[in-house]
Amino acid sequence: MTKGTEIRYRVRGGTPLEGTVFIQGAKNAALKMIAASLLTGRGRTVLRNVPPIEDVRRAVELAQALGARVEFHERERTLVVDASRLTSPVLPAEIARRFRGSVLFVPALLHRFGEAVIEGIGGCNLGSRSLDFHYRGFARLGATVDEGDTVIRITARDGLHGAHLYLDTPSHTGTENLIMAASLAPGTTIIDNTAQEPEVLDVIAFLSKMGANISGGGTGFITVRGVESLTAVEHAVMPDRIDAGVFAMAAAAAGGEINLVGANLDHFGVVRWKLEQMGVEFAAQGAVLQVRRERPLRPINVITSPYPGYATDLQSPIMAVATLADGASYIRETIFDGRYTLVPELNKMGAKVEIDNNVAIVHGPSVLRGTEVTAHDLRGGAALILAGLAAEGETVVSSGYLIDRGHATLAERLRALGADITAEEH
Repeated sequence: MTKGTEIRYRVRGGTPLEGTVFIQGAKNAALKMIAASLLTGRGRTVLRNVPPIEDVRRAVELAQALGARVEFHERERTLVVDASRLTSPVLPAEIARRFRGSVLFVPALLHRFGEAVIEGIGGCNLGSRSLDFHYRGFARLGATVDEGDTVIRITARDGLHGAHLYLDTPSHTGTENLIMAASLAPGTTIIDNTAQEPEVLDVIAFLSKMGANISGGGTGFITVRGVESLTAVEHAVMPDRIDAGVFAMAAAAAGGEINLVGANLDHFGVVRWKLEQMGVEFAAQGAVLQVRRERPLRPINVITSPYPGYATDLQSPIMAVATLADGASYIRETIFDGRYTLVPELNKMGAKVEIDNNVAIVHGPSVLRGTEVTAHDLRGGAALILAGLAAEGETVVSSGYLIDRGHATLAERLRALGADITAEEH
């Protein structure tokens, strides 16, 4: 897909799903590893199982803009980074505005140049989510943060140093970013209230291979002892639990029985139990997860919370599934207040969803009918695809670029399961 091209998905519902699909590598681990690979100028980093999604392509563009040599072999899902010679500490606006993960490159720039300049911040518009905790953490490690109207300049001319840090909320991006910054900072850094997502543990495993000294992953309390240097390594990115969750919910919405290759049921957290409450059946057989839904769906209550709680990234998809359940479901979003932009789009399709005191009440079962709807963010777009799989007639989802930010070849993989779906440029 060329830069600036708009994508539109066409979905014709009513067909149960059947077959086997491969789950992609984890977006939320791969992006951090690409940024972390710039921490070292020694050797070539090789990442395997990297998903060929728009956010990864933006991260590659950004690394190249900083001077790194990057080869992304999309068909083989392999990415090679040679960061031996970086040429610029500036994260250019034309990329950074479209890619919120730009802030992940700050630790490498601080260590390599003593400064990082961010000309813009992008990504999904999810309400009041702020990057302030990143900047406060860098400041406690010894950096100076100057925030202008259009440029944020972070400097550490005398280098970073170990410190005691804390996160107001256990953000996984914040946790990983501060770990990266602390890994080469002399002394000991202690980070309180850290995220415990599987992706965080995978990023820690990657940094540890590089030579970082990190302990406490998964406990909420991480200790990083700064080392003098890191070395490029080879690493396979873990499977994407959100991608797996969306495909499991596709089976829930459309009915049928599918096999997810590479999905790890242990990574689902509370999502697994909520889907089982709705009537979805899981059976794990080695590296294959079987998902089946044959009976009518039951309603559900969901409150999003940090891992192992219910993942906010799967709140929109389960709202779409809940429109089909026999009774009222209650969904409370506690992390990103912008998630409810999905509600009017589902209601266009015949759903009955209302917001009452920041709780989405989904009255089901609804007979969904295909119409033209708009993805306002990545996860909401995926949810509209799921609604389309269950709807009568044709659903047209515009702003499909947002969906492609997080799910590789989604239409192709759903077609392998028997879905009637196409992605078209226009």
